[in-house]
Amino acid sequence: MSVTFVMRRLRIVAREEVEETLRRLPAHLRREAEALPVSYEERPNAEILADGFESDLLGLFVGPAFGEEGTAWVDVPAQILLFLANLWDYAEGDEAVFREEVRTTFLHELGHYLGLDELDLEERGLE
Repeated sequence: MSVTFVMRRLRIVAREEVEETLRRLPAHLRREAEALPVSYEERPNAEILADGFESDLLGLFVGPAFGEEGTAWVDVPAQILLFLANLWDYAEGDEAVFREEVRTTFLHELGHYLGLDELDLEERGLE
């Protein structure tokens, strides 16, 4: 299988998992989460790595947190980035583990958008 085919398949599976996760959120959170774009990237780009993030990063929330859109000075819109090749590597090629990690990583980054810090996320099992 080519890398392109694998990445296409991972993108489809990840989108399905994010959509299912969104459907399961309480209505008040779902509305906010559905408005937040999710990008499915292969791996972190050079700019992200230059900002000090590790190359095996699974996901990242960038932009202003919810409620801070008009007050924060940032040059990117709020969005979640999921790094599919890293998630697949983390899952060691197991699709069930990949789906679970996509879900967990998406919820973790969504938590950052909603203003939760690492301790808050840990307390919710989204570390």
